[in-house]
Amino acid sequence: MKAHLTRRYMFSASHRLHSDEMSAEENRATYGKCNNPYGHGHNYTVEVTVSGPVDDRTGMVCNLVDLDGFVHKKILERYDHQNLNLLSEFVKAVPTTENLCIAIYEIVKRGFRKAHLEKIRIEETMMNSFEYSGEDL
Repeated sequence: MKAHLTRRYMFSASHRLHSDEMSAEENRATYGKCNNPYGHGHNYTVEVTVSGPVDDRTGMVCNLVDLDGFVHKKILERYDHQNLNLLSEFVKAVPTTENLCIAIYEIVKRGFRKAHLEKIRIEETMMNSFEYSGEDL
């Protein structure tokens, strides 16, 4: 029997959407106000969805203490109150929320072994949310 668990976490970070591969005009046309040279910030909500069999003994897919500890140490400590443009994963990639979603997915996929990672969902604003569940296209 497989069940899903989704846990929500929050952090704040800033970014500037800008690609060195495009001209200043192309960047402004593509990213609009998000290309502001001083950047801008968001209060992100990240949802981590894992799945697995329900353990007969505990009745859980995984222990929330394990998931919370991993996300706090590997995700929240890394991204909270940071300028995303300055982080290694965004040296060559534009720090869009789509790319942030992929980066967080990869961190959880590589490091959290107590349940199967289904997807990462990030809510950037009330109007924008993004999901990533791996390479299956």
